[in-house]
Amino acid sequence: MGVAGSGKSTVGRLLARRLGVPFVEADDVHPAANRAKMAAGHPLDDEDRRPWLLAVAALIREATEGGRGAVLACSALKHAYRDLFRRAGARTWFLYLALDGETAARRVAGRAGHFMPALLVGSQYGALEPLRPDERGLTVDAAADARTIVDEAERALRESG
Repeated sequence: MGVAGSGKSTVGRLLARRLGVPFVEADDVHPAANRAKMAAGHPLDDEDRRPWLLAVAALIREATEGGRGAVLACSALKHAYRDLFRRAGARTWFLYLALDGETAARRVAGRAGHFMPALLVGSQYGALEPLRPDERGLTVDAAADARTIVDEAERALRESG
């Protein structure tokens, strides 16, 4: 979890490979209207996000009920969103890729072909509720090397049972 540009997809793919589970990109289930709205430079609100969040929760439920698990890259910006995901899969564990706004905006500006423009990164920070101490998961510095982050995440995940 984290804002655009924090490395969710890169770290998620590496972690999924390491754990031997499927990788799922939550951006792939955004409704077309959400993608168009963001591409036009308009931030999503909770009403826009609702169908997307429900689709992500369904993916979590499917992976949980199937017993195989998965690594899912998703912004999961608000505690309420993460609560929805925890209800979908009780063992849901979050890796929060914390990153400063300047670095996130620079990374997003350097991406080609993505619907999320750099000018919306600030709106994500406005919505962001970092992982709380009572939430299962780990907060890491997303400026670190992706393999280092994966090592930390794998260790913490295994220790959490």
